[in-house]
Amino acid sequence: MAAEAKDLHLLGTQRESMSMEALERTLARIAPTTIPVLLVGECGTGKAFLAQRIHQLSPRHAEPMARTICSGLTPECLASYFGHATSKEGDGRTIGTLFLKEISELSSTSQRSLLYSIPDGDLIGNEDSGDPRLISSTVADLEQEVSAGRFRGELYYRLKGVCLRLPPLRERKEDLPKLAELLLTKYSIAQGRLRPSLDQEDLSLLQAWEWPGNIRELENVIKQIVILNDAKSVLVELVARPKVSRAIQPAANGSALKAATRAASRRVEEQLILDALERTRWNRKRAAQDLKISYKSLLSKLKLIEGKPKSK
Repeated sequence: MAAEAKDLHLLGTQRESMSMEALERTLARIAPTTIPVLLVGECGTGKAFLAQRIHQLSPRHAEPMARTICSGLTPECLASYFGHATSKEGDGRTIGTLFLKEISELSSTSQRSLLYSIPDGDLIGNEDSGDPRLISSTVADLEQEVSAGRFRGELYYRLKGVCLRLPPLRERKEDLPKLAELLLTKYSIAQGRLRPSLDQEDLSLLQAWEWPGNIRELENVIKQIVILNDAKSVLVELVARPKVSRAIQPAANGSALKAATRAASRRVEEQLILDALERTRWNRKRAAQDLKISYKSLLSKLKLIEGKPKSK
């Protein structure tokens, strides 16, 4: 619990993107209520952190928050969370918030049990009812699941008092510098290591990656940087991985993948060159030294960049 509380700033005050600003405004309005909340987002976007943040800002923050993974959850176990259920610590305190992880993975029988267990309307999470406030999370499109008959429509609308969508990291790259700095401090302290610093080239490399694993992936990369104390090599290796557009569908041969990989590599290389030239005020010899390539090689690459057709 304490570790998670320290991480709440990853979704709280340290953000620059408009999407996170809007999310914070909505959160500030709904957290002090007992309305059920549905958190939707890709893996690693911080749904568990946000659930904890909502609980801490709720009227029942002094009571425990129970977390359960919905896959394999039995109807009997679900029912036990309602009707003045107490925390597993045996301290006699009733559960304040019930966080249901990956609600789309509930079996049909467990969906039925949950629907019949939760009270109606405004009584959900009401202190007088003795039942916990519900926060659910999912990576799936529940409306599609309802249309396909895999998820009960009535349960969906009961759980979706308010729906908060967490943007993937690739859509909020302006938050990356602050997130990286916070994580560097966190893991340097945890590992008892000197805190590495990131220069402008390192930040450009961070921005060049699409972060398919979102904040969880960023955390793992920062851990490597702290342990190895070598940001450049970790980040260069990261952006050198194949990067495939989500719009590209698998092809019968590997041509689409190879083309996407080459294009991504060229874009990263071009950005690194332009950043080095900017830092050195377009002193090409100094830029070549910074990039650790020959002056002749830099001139050759610049000709290719200058010869590219300008995007409209």
